[in-house]
Amino acid sequence: MSPNGDKEMTMRMRRLLIPLFAFALVAAACGDDDDAGGDGGDGGDSRDTGRVVLMTAMEPEEVDAVQKVLDDLINSEVDYTAEVEAAGNFEEQLQIRAEGGTLDLAAVPQPGAVRQLAADGSIVALEDLGFDIDELEELFGEYFLSLGEYEGKHYGMPTNINLKSMVWYPKDDFDAAGYEVPETWDELIALSDQIVADGSSPWCVGFESEGATGWPATDWMEDLVLRTAGVEVYDQWVNHEIPFDDPAIKKAAEYFGEILFTDGYVLGGAAASADLAFGDAPGPMFQDPPGCWLHRQASFINAFFGNFAEGLEAGVDYDWFPLPPIDKDGTLFAGEFTVVGSDRPEVKDFLERFIDEAVQCAMGADEASSRISPNINVGPDCYANDILADASVVLTDALENDTGRFDASDMMPPEVNSQFWTGMIEYVRGGPSVLDKVLADIEAAWN
Repeated sequence: MSPNGDKEMTMRMRRLLIPLFAFALVAAACGDDDDAGGDGGDGGDSRDTGRVVLMTAMEPEEVDAVQKVLDDLINSEVDYTAEVEAAGNFEEQLQIRAEGGTLDLAAVPQPGAVRQLAADGSIVALEDLGFDIDELEELFGEYFLSLGEYEGKHYGMPTNINLKSMVWYPKDDFDAAGYEVPETWDELIALSDQIVADGSSPWCVGFESEGATGWPATDWMEDLVLRTAGVEVYDQWVNHEIPFDDPAIKKAAEYFGEILFTDGYVLGGAAASADLAFGDAPGPMFQDPPGCWLHRQASFINAFFGNFAEGLEAGVDYDWFPLPPIDKDGTLFAGEFTVVGSDRPEVKDFLERFIDEAVQCAMGADEASSRISPNINVGPDCYANDILADASVVLTDALENDTGRFDASDMMPPEVNSQFWTGMIEYVRGGPSVLDKVLADIEAAWN
C-alpha cells in the first residue's frame, strides 16, 4: 500500500473480491453542479448532501466492522450519515472522483498519491480546513504527518498504520513439530530447509491483488533493503538518490529470490504465486496438517484468518515473529492518509471524530478490522488481541528509534510504484535470469 496505502493498505494497501462502485455521488439537495466538489479550499463548499462518504480499499469484512463503529460513535451523534465505501479499482476511482469533484474523503495508502492529488489541486489542505498542525504532530509524530506534505502544507491525515515486518506461523502445529522461532536470517533459512526435509513447504506466498497485483512482493523487497542496507540507503532509494538497479537494491532482490526460487520453499512454486490472491495465500497454514508454515504479511492479514477455520485463537493457533535481520535491521510499516476532496463543515466534523481516540480504539478492538491506530493516545489495551497490541508497541518503538520506515513503493511516484508492482511479478514468474532487466525497467520509470 499499497496497499498499498496502502499500497499502503495500503492500504495500508487489500482489494480482494471488492466490487466496483460507480463514481457519482448523490448531488446536493440545493445548488448546482458548480458546488459539487474539491475546490482545493478556495472559498469552501457549502453544500450539504446529508451524507459523508469515506472511499477506501478495505475488504468487505473490514468495511462492515468500521461502519459499525461509525454507526455507534458518529452517526448516533450527528445530523449527517457517515458511510464507508469500498472501491475495487481504488487508484482509478480515486483519480476519477478527485478530478470530477465528487470526492468527500478517501483513505489513501500512498503518500506519493497524496502529493500528486495536492499538486493537481484536487484535495484540501488540513491547514485550510482549520486543523492545527502542531497538535497533529503531537498526535501522530512529525515523521508520519510529514509524508502527506506538499509545498509547505499537509494534505494527508494519518488514520491507520500497520506493521509489515511480520512472519506468521501456525503456532500449535509449529510447536508440536519442534520448530523454533528464528532470530537470524541464517536460522530462517535453516528452518525452511528443515520443513522441506520434513516433506512440507515452508512458505505460503500470494501476490495477486486485482489492479494492484504485485504489491506484496514489493513489501518483501522493502523489508530486505532495510535488512541488507539499512535506513540511510533505504531513504536514498526512496528519494531516487541511488538508482533502482543499484547493487544494494539488487542484493535485496537476490535475498528475496532465495525464498522464491529455492526448490520446495514456496507452496505451488514461485510462478504460481503471481496468480494467487494475497488474501487466500495464508489459508494452507490452517489445514491439518499445515500445507505451509510461514507467511510474511502485514498486521492486517489476521483479519482474513477466520475465513480459513473457525474458532482460531491468536497466540494459540497462530502467532508471529519479526522478519529477522541480515546485515542491518529495520521495521517496515504502512498506513492510510485520509484526504479531503470537499471543504464542507460535515466533512471536517467527520474527520475530527474519525481520528479521535474513542473511534480509533473501537476500530482496533474488532478483529474483523485489525486496524492499528497512529493516534499515540490509543494504547495497547484497545486492541482485540495481544498480537495487534504487540504490533502497536513495535511500531511506536521503531518510530522513536528512527528504525521505522514507511513502505517505499507507496512513497515513490505512481508511475514508479506501478512499474515496481509489475516488475516484481515479472521476477516472480521469470526467475533470477530476468532480475537485471526488471530493475532496469523500474529505474526507467523514474524518467
